[in-house]
Amino acid sequence: MIKVIGVRFRTAGKIYYFDPAGLDIHTGDNVIVETVRGIEYGYVVLGNREVADDKVIQPLKQVIRMATDEDRMVEARNKEKEKEAFKICLEKIRKRGLEMKLIDAEYTFDNNKVLFYFTADGRIDFRELVKDLAAVFKTRIELRQVGVRDETKILGGIGICGRALCCHSYLSEFIPVSIKMAKEQNLSLNPTKISGVCGRLMCCLKNEEETYQVLNSKLPNTGDYVTTDDGLKGEVHSVNVLRQLVKVLVTVNHDEKEIREYRVEQLKFKPRKRKGNKDNKDSADKNSDVELKALEALEKKEGKSKLS
Repeated sequence: MIKVIGVRFRTAGKIYYFDPAGLDIHTGDNVIVETVRGIEYGYVVLGNREVADDKVIQPLKQVIRMATDEDRMVEARNKEKEKEAFKICLEKIRKRGLEMKLIDAEYTFDNNKVLFYFTADGRIDFRELVKDLAAVFKTRIELRQVGVRDETKILGGIGICGRALCCHSYLSEFIPVSIKMAKEQNLSLNPTKISGVCGRLMCCLKNEEETYQVLNSKLPNTGDYVTTDDGLKGEVHSVNVLRQLVKVLVTVNHDEKEIREYRVEQLKFKPRKRKGNKDNKDSADKNSDVELKALEALEKKEGKSKLS
């Protein structure tokens, strides 16, 4: 076991471990630490604790000091300087006519580097832009191209649920999300219904995936033939996953058809393997080719987040 603290450098950012260097550090404190980018001002989200050695990437850097009032003033000044740096960079981009969208500007605590985050459809030759910026700021310049999910994480916003976006409020790392998750939860496969502000599949599709997998495994599929506890046989018309209820089209009084609702424990059926990705393209889904192509585009991975 090794004693560490967990530090974040931006809202809902990744948590990095540091050696507390014998200091008594608590959640909510601010610390000055050394990172690969230089000296940084961080917010402690995990106070002194012990973790297994294999959970830590060695060598573990030590905390330089607890943040002082002067350090807080420096951090506040940096935030103001970032606003001005953003405006200057935006102006230089316009002058150069570059097809890129500036998202954010960020100073390291020691002012040793200025980072600019941007999005673009393809590769951008920004070498001349870097020279322009270096001439203005007289320090190291780094331009970092990020994806649309990172863009949304930085800017924030309100989701269709009416709450702050998960990625901006608490989700430190993006999780893989697939069309299969929406299918498992019986959601509409209309891209406009299951995509988030960023235009990709909503991260919250992952939240209830495990619960739906367990509940669906206990239910028959629509179209399966079942036997009820009152001796009738019929075809599954629809299922209510959360309530574990099944509507069955049964034959009563010889040729008369009737839909009846049963609890899943009242039915006998042969468990089948849950439907996978291929079934997303079945005619039963009633999706157009355009919608399916849009869904496949939403599911494409953007790789790891480039935010620290």
